[in-house]
Amino acid sequence: MKVLIAKVAEINQQRAESGKLYREFLHVPAMSAGLYVLPGGGTDPQKPHHEDEIYYVIRGNARFQAGSEDREVSAGSVIFVAAEVEHRFYEVAEELALLVFFAPAES
Repeated sequence: MKVLIAKVAEINQQRAESGKLYREFLHVPAMSAGLYVLPGGGTDPQKPHHEDEIYYVIRGNARFQAGSEDREVSAGSVIFVAAEVEHRFYEVAEELALLVFFAPAES
């Protein structure tokens, strides 16, 4: 793949139709990317990953904890989490939509 142009609304529709919280839309050896959506009041079931990751909050509001870091995140927040670090979103006040980028690609 040399170029990918995608619309978040279309990825979100595919994710919703699948009934899953996460929808991967890019997977190449160096990185992968997806859309992760937690409903308001929902819980974050994810476990630590073997890859570094970056989250970009598209919409919503929640708290985020990773190690000793604990802070509120909302639209426009950018979060980096190193591989194997325990982390989670909680107190999801309203639907939280995040772009997630893994490097290298999530295994």
